[in-house]
Parts: sequence; structure tokens; C-alpha cells
Amino acid sequence: MLKIRKKEYGDANLIGENVERLRKERGVKQKEFIARLQTEGLDINPTSYSKLEGQLRLATDKEVYTIAKILHVTTDSLFVKPE
Repeated sequence: MLKIRKKEYGDANLIGENVERLRKERGVKQKEFIARLQTEGLDINPTSYSKLEGQLRLATDKEVYTIAKILHVTTDSLFVKPE
């Protein structure tokens, strides 16, 4: 079972909430997702990734590209405001 977010989202990036939702929809745990990002050459640690999902830090272009690639979505779809 995937954990429920405890803190409110920040405003440091536009994609974090969508990334978290898409990852969870696919039943992928954060730890597994981070491992996939690292396999793709992204040097990211759990704290940094958690802050990205929580919109507490900026997301780099490389992170946006790699996340979209792993989730099999367009980069544009990461920026769509959740309903």
C-alpha cells in the first residue's frame, strides 16, 4: 500500500503533484522510482526526490525529461493542473 501525503504541496515547481499521482497510479513505490531515475543516469537521492514531489524544490529540465520518459507520458502532461 502506498503512503498518503502528510504535508501540503509547496510552490517551487509545477510538476510534483502530477509526478506523485502518476507514480502512485502505476503502483510504483518512491524507492523503486528513484532507482529507475538513477538507472537512467539521474543522480538523485530520496530526500531530493521527495522534495520534488512535494513541490518544495525546483525540478531540472533533465529531471522533467527523465521522469516523463519513465512514466511513459509527455513532458507537457506533467504540467497539466490536476482536477
